[in-house]
Amino acid sequence: MEKYLEIFKNSYHGYFNYLWTEMTRFHWENYFYGLILVSLVVWGLELLFPWRKKQNVFRKDFWLDTFYMFFNFFLLNLIVLIFLSNATAELFNDILGFAGLKLSAFQLLDLDALPFGFGLLIFFLITDFVQWNTHRLLHYSPFLWNFHKLHHSVKEMGFAAHLRYHWMEPVVYKSLLYIPLAIIGGFNVESVAIVHFSALAIGHLNHANLGWDYGFLKYIFNNPKMHIWHHAKVLPKNAQHGVNFGISLSLWDYLFRTDHIPHDGRDVELGFNGDEKFPVKFTSQMLYPVKTKN
Repeated sequence: MEKYLEIFKNSYHGYFNYLWTEMTRFHWENYFYGLILVSLVVWGLELLFPWRKKQNVFRKDFWLDTFYMFFNFFLLNLIVLIFLSNATAELFNDILGFAGLKLSAFQLLDLDALPFGFGLLIFFLITDFVQWNTHRLLHYSPFLWNFHKLHHSVKEMGFAAHLRYHWMEPVVYKSLLYIPLAIIGGFNVESVAIVHFSALAIGHLNHANLGWDYGFLKYIFNNPKMHIWHHAKVLPKNAQHGVNFGISLSLWDYLFRTDHIPHDGRDVELGFNGDEKFPVKFTSQMLYPVKTKN
């Protein structure tokens, strides 16, 4: 227990210093200003090429979603995720140690030993595939769906809706991603930054008020015209748990036949059954899964 209290203290002290450095020093892998830059660029594209032309510049819940962007990207890390990530890693190593094993015994691949571009591609594919499966789990598990409803409570799509989610979601994503990443190992700071900003940009574009599908690349990359159907209130009768689960890549949906784009979804109604009763204030949205029975 003493060891985990030390992890708790070091996690928050270290992350506070890191966050302060991010805010006061600009560098190419700066996550704080990177979020701001990507958001401004995609918002600018929305204003120049709006798909839903009658949608207001400051659409419904624009400021709430903007708050979620910074809360989930930075404050959430400060409050919860850093400690949980570090504690989970230590607990996993302790369990292996108790069994007389080491994590290195499970490492199947060392990305550092591969050419940078190839290693980066493998890192990106594995990360996205695990997240695609996790996203499906959020829809199929009634318990997790109660948390994921927050993201689907968006009624007008815009770039900031990308990061509107309950704090429990990244706990699930990071927990399920830990072992696969530990098995491949060897990814460096540059690889993590490239994958991070790629996913951030694609995710912002997916939720933006843009009518793009990227032509033939739509079969590889998730896109606004595909993702709008993921948020559709009315789902196909044979896919009541959802469709188009892609995070950055659409190819998993095409490979596993969870794709669904019946027609131009520009004006399709968004949400989920019963969303009219979903709370509209931040605190109530955070408490919703606790107060709601499956």
